Amino acid sequence: QRRSLAPSQLAKRKAGEEEEEEDRHPPTTRKRQKPVRETEGGECYRSPFRKPLAQLTNRPHCLDSSQHEAFIRSILSKPFKVPIPNYKGPLGLRALGIKRAGLRSPLHDPFEEGALVLYEPPLLSAHDQLKIDKDKTPVHVVVDPVLSRVLRPHQREGVRFLWDCVTSRRIPGSHGCIMADEMGLGKTLQCITLMWTLLRQSPDCKPEIEKAMVVSPSSLVRNWYNEVEKWLGGRIQPLAIDGGSKEEIDRKLVGFMNQRGLRVPSPILIISYETFRLHAEALQKGSVGLVICDEGHRLKNSENQTYQALNSLNTPRRVLISGTPIQNDLLEYFSLVHFVNSGILGTAQEFKRHFEIPILKGRDADASEAERQKGEERLKELISIVNRCLIRRTSDILSKYLPVKIEQVVCCRLTPLQAELYKNFLKQAKPAEELKEGKINVSSLSSITSLKKLCNHPALIHDKCVEEEEGFMGALDLFPDGYSTKSVEPQLSGKMLVLDYILAVTKSTSNDKVVLVSNYTQTLDLFEKLCRNRRYLYVRLDGTMSIKKRAKIVERFNSPSSPEFIFMLSSKAGGCGLNLIGANRLVMFDPDWNPANDEQAMARVWRDGQKKTCYIYRLLSTGTIEEKIFQRQTHKKALSSCVVDEEQDVERHFSLGELKELFTLNETTTSDTHDKIKCRRCVNGHQVRPPPEGSDCTSDLSQWNHCADKRGLQDSVLKAAWDAAVTFTFHHHSHEEQRGIP
Repeated sequence: QRRSLAPSQLAKRKAGEEEEEEDRHPPTTRKRQKPVRETEGGECYRSPFRKPLAQLTNRPHCLDSSQHEAFIRSILSKPFKVPIPNYKGPLGLRALGIKRAGLRSPLHDPFEEGALVLYEPPLLSAHDQLKIDKDKTPVHVVVDPVLSRVLRPHQREGVRFLWDCVTSRRIPGSHGCIMADEMGLGKTLQCITLMWTLLRQSPDCKPEIEKAMVVSPSSLVRNWYNEVEKWLGGRIQPLAIDGGSKEEIDRKLVGFMNQRGLRVPSPILIISYETFRLHAEALQKGSVGLVICDEGHRLKNSENQTYQALNSLNTPRRVLISGTPIQNDLLEYFSLVHFVNSGILGTAQEFKRHFEIPILKGRDADASEAERQKGEERLKELISIVNRCLIRRTSDILSKYLPVKIEQVVCCRLTPLQAELYKNFLKQAKPAEELKEGKINVSSLSSITSLKKLCNHPALIHDKCVEEEEGFMGALDLFPDGYSTKSVEPQLSGKMLVLDYILAVTKSTSNDKVVLVSNYTQTLDLFEKLCRNRRYLYVRLDGTMSIKKRAKIVERFNSPSSPEFIFMLSSKAGGCGLNLIGANRLVMFDPDWNPANDEQAMARVWRDGQKKTCYIYRLLSTGTIEEKIFQRQTHKKALSSCVVDEEQDVERHFSLGELKELFTLNETTTSDTHDKIKCRRCVNGHQVRPPPEGSDCTSDLSQWNHCADKRGLQDSVLKAAWDAAVTFTFHHHSHEEQRGIP
């Protein structure tokens, strides 16, 4: 029999079954009242699924209209409460999604004491204020107080200059500049301040740029990352790429370039020149708001791949940092200026015709008066154009903030073995006779290198003596019996002997640390042997060391608890940008043709954070080619447009007579340099009186302010080394007078 499944029929059947069950088994408890509901036959039936409604007894009181309105207002006037237990933070002044009413305001208060204001909107009359669109009102651009509080006066000026340049306010249509401050003046901090300001604000009340890129030598990538972390304190997360596989680096670079919006996760990319060149394709697919090139003198050649890769970047704002701007080769100077502000000096051909040729002709010794005058005029015109986008301050500013720096040139006499080898080489190789028309050929350059190495230590030319190369025939017989290059013998080199004394006295009388700098890794090998013999703890940085390891050893050496006594540094690999304030004594073991290289290396210890008096020792072999190089260096630094760059450029600045003089040995002098400067302080080599008021010790060597014999030395370390091999010293101006030190 088919049964209906309708709810009413199911309920009836269930009720009937319950009645039958009750008849068979009478309940012992109170019988539940059956639901009743009326059916068609008049029967009353109640559904078991429904419960009887309770009678409503709490009726609302009857309120008048005023009381009711007050009650509703009290409900609606309750302040918003953050639904977080025990929340005590700010509630905020503007609601989400609601535009703030009124005039736009700057990110930081421009009227706060010490505020660094980079842009100030023009003052408007009351009438103009009524007409101006509030959404287009320009606002002040103010440097974040976190940074402006630590900026020194010259750094505040530098940040203002950089901002004016990259926002095209100094040169309309050009957005680049060259930061050419000398070493130690805080170029990195100034550029970090510029980046942070551009990434956060502008006169239009929005960020000026979305992303920035820093390109630096590989040894400085980690240093830039640490500096950003130090000054911005986690406010920004830079992306530093200092290693990894090609696929991993490409992935990171693509991710960086694909970032969009006003608040990107990693708005600063820090990358080395080498990595940039290899992965330039990934970086050229998008745009970057600002590019900063540290140690920018690497871009002096517009033909190299790094220059071309950087120049093809889609970015108008370019800042080039170089503590040693190129001033000798005008085409190199053009390349740097053209990179930051393309077209400001015309094309290369126009620059050469209008500036380079007249200036070089005017500098020629045989130039006519008209050519000299024209050269001077063109040089002044060039400087006036370039100075609109170049800022340079000297390290004299640091004298207010850093300890005293005493720079001393120490002339060391050759040992008998060195003197014999030197004279033997000049007799056999006859490099002076190889010169033709004042030009240096390959043979002459090789001779210069051999003589420079001989001045460092005879061990460096021992292999040539064994092979009896030109100039070293029979020279092996001059070495002591049983001589071996496996061990270092300081007594065979005048400079090495002085260095041995300096290190021994420093180690035994103080807790100072020492940086040893040389242009040759072979010389660093000798330093290592000497340190092992004397049991000095040391670290070494040269071109073979990886980037990550460089940063770690520098950080460890600078730690006061570090046991290392000596830091060996190759000037070619690590002379730029390193901060070695853990040491306060630096020995420049051999000079470089380019004074900028020596200046870079010597500035490693006299930097921000240094607490001790700094001593710089420049060792020269008396009467040799090293003194000629030093004289040439100093003369070049005295000229505003003449800095020697590379050895192959030496012939451009030497006459035939001067070139021949390179290959001579003066054994009778205490210092060839002192003989040539016509010092008026000294009688028979002793300083007996101060110079006439208003005059310097020299003409060409005007930066060296006095000479000294052993009696005049105040440096106890050098005084102890005097009797070893020192014949004379020059004392550099040490900023003592500026700081009121007698």
